[in-house]
Amino acid sequence: MSLWWRRRPLCRDQLDEADDNVPLDSQEQEEMIRSFEKKHAQQSLLWRRIFAGFLIVYAVFMIYSIYQQASFPWELRYHAYFMEEMHPNLPIISDLLAVVACLLAVKGLLQNSSLYKKYFWYSTYVSILISVFWIYYMFRLPRFRMDIIWLPFAPLCGAALCLYVDHLLLQSLEDITKLRGYMYNYKSL
Repeated sequence: MSLWWRRRPLCRDQLDEADDNVPLDSQEQEEMIRSFEKKHAQQSLLWRRIFAGFLIVYAVFMIYSIYQQASFPWELRYHAYFMEEMHPNLPIISDLLAVVACLLAVKGLLQNSSLYKKYFWYSTYVSILISVFWIYYMFRLPRFRMDIIWLPFAPLCGAALCLYVDHLLLQSLEDITKLRGYMYNYKSL
């Protein structure tokens, strides 16, 4: 019976533990880190494109809103609430600024230069301006409307989300760089 216990094949957990006890040589470590960097570059590009796509869809919606307000003033419900409060061109200007804020954030997401972060901040500043504008006019309404709360906050949330995604991607790249610094010399072990 004791012979049977000794010759029994190792289970999967025991094999993993056995592999963990063997240190990686320098070349294996380098290959692993290079694969992490390659995977990070692919994932970073994918997520930047996804969020850029969301912002482009919102910008196209705002362009449609501009067209509708220019062609048929106050026909859109979310603009019609402000019919008594503002000039018909002010929603057009505000929506145009929202498009600019989205395009600045998209440029920041898709640009590969070292100055891409400034576009996120420009987008944030323009979005803050839009938020102040819409909130001012929303408080002038006789009754506060919750169904138009997206007007002041959608561009601002888009810019903030781009800053957050960029921060997460940079943090994961720093972790990979830190992992490279933790490489050890196999021969000295």
